[in-house]
Formats: sequence, structure tokens, C-alpha cells
Amino acid sequence: MSTPSRATTITRRALLAVGGSLLLAGGAFEAVDQRLLPGRSTMYRVLGLDGPAGRIPDVPPVPSTSGTFVSAARGGRTVGWTITAPHSATPLPVAVALHGYGGDHRTFSGNALGYDRFLAAHLRSGGAPFAVAAVDGGNRYWHRRADGDDPASMVVDEFLPLLGDRGLDTTRLGLTGNSMGGYGALHLGGVLGAERVRVVAALSPALWTTAGDTARGAFDDAADFRTNTVLGRQRALDGIAVRVDCGTGDGFEPAVRAYRQGFRVAPAGGLEPGGHDRAYWRRTAPDQIAFLGRHLTA
Repeated sequence: MSTPSRATTITRRALLAVGGSLLLAGGAFEAVDQRLLPGRSTMYRVLGLDGPAGRIPDVPPVPSTSGTFVSAARGGRTVGWTITAPHSATPLPVAVALHGYGGDHRTFSGNALGYDRFLAAHLRSGGAPFAVAAVDGGNRYWHRRADGDDPASMVVDEFLPLLGDRGLDTTRLGLTGNSMGGYGALHLGGVLGAERVRVVAALSPALWTTAGDTARGAFDDAADFRTNTVLGRQRALDGIAVRVDCGTGDGFEPAVRAYRQGFRVAPAGGLEPGGHDRAYWRRTAPDQIAFLGRHLTA
């Protein structure tokens, strides 16, 4: 008889303790707001499925620059931005990165998701160069809200011109994001269409199949959900390279699965073990970045 693996000897008490640790460690808000089962994401880390591949590469980061501007589209709010870009003698294409709920423009760099170092590792391996540009969207799910706050228009009408003024090639545009920002990337990609966007890479997008299932604050009401849902609107992304990744332990996985099945040709990426957490997002980051680079420079 073979010796049971460490994973198979985890007791029910240990798994319950994991769930309790998630709640005590500040994961309660995300678990409730994002409709995750307590401890479900954390269990993947306990079982070792996110392991070393979920770590940020130990390489010097691509340089980043940050600043702020006052957004008319967001009602006069001061929003922050960060541009991560390798040195280049010619204008680089750019992937606009939309953060998740509770995040901001710093989410994709540093010790959060580490895209400044994942991008550096991508370049070291011979990957195509491009910039990643993140901006603050608040917790408004990247679409116009009833109170007039419009983070989508902020991206299109204010942030993209700023990126152009700083020497980036916004005619070669990609969109990416995690969780709320994953939804935002799919939504904004569909709004702009293939004439403006080359590639969309969504990571664990926050999707729901009905208005009644949505997290509080994601949409103003059922009518707002019907106007802005991406389910049933996959054709809006025709002509755009699309990648959608999600963990099978993610509370959004059923809706993401339904969304992926709604394409005539399945998008890149897929569903694999993982949760709605940084470990999974970091593990998937190299494939996301390679996909962006390939289609931004094709």
C-alpha cells in the first residue's frame, strides 16, 4: 500500500482552520463580497498547487513611473497612475491594466502582483517589449454609474491621451485586469472593439450570470447589470485576441465557464486549479504577459 501524500492526510479540522485563518487574516471581506466559499482559495495554497510558480521572479524590475491627474470623468477625483515600461528608442505598445476591488494603480507592480518583474523576466526570455499602464478606477466596476462617476470614460478620454503624451503607442492597445478589473477589461474591450483594441487578457474576471447574484455595489440595479454585463456579448470582441483565465476554486468560476462557452471560438487560457488570490494571479501572470506581448506586437 502506498504512503498517503501530505495533501491526502489533511484533516477536516485543518481545512476548517484554514478557512478560519482566511477570515481572521482579513480575507472575510473578499470572500463575502466576491462570493467565495470560506477557505476555498486558501486551500489551494495548503495543498501546494500554487507553490514556487506563484512567486514573483527574483529579477530587477522594469522601470516604473507614477503620477496623478484630476479626472473630469470621475467627478473631479484625483486618480493615480503607474506606467511600467522598458527603455525603448521607439514608441511601445501598451496594455492598460485595470485593478480589482480594493486595489489601485499600484496593484500590478511591486510586491502586489509584480508585473514589473514578470515583464522583466518576459523580456529576458526574448519576449516582445511593451508597457503596462495602470490607473485608479475606484470600486466602481469600470463602467459609468448613476452618480456620474465614469471610470471607463476616464480610461478612454483621459488616461489614453496621457499615455500618448508620454510617448506610448496607444494605437497598439491591450487591456488586462484581475477580478473586477478582469470584467472591466472584457467590458471596455467590447465597447471599443477591434478598431481600437488588439488584445484583452482577463484574469479571474468578476462575472455573474444574473443581476440577483451580483455583489453589492457592482451595479446600480438590475437595469445597470443588463446594460453592462459581458455575458451574451462575446461577439463584441470579434477581431480581438482574447484570453480568459480562472481558477476552478474561484467563486466566479461557474460564470466564467459560461462566459468562455459563449464564444464561437474558445478564447485562450482556461480553467485550472487555483483560487481567487494573488498566488493564482502570479502563477498565471507569465502566460498573460506573453499573450499580451505577442498580440500587441504582431
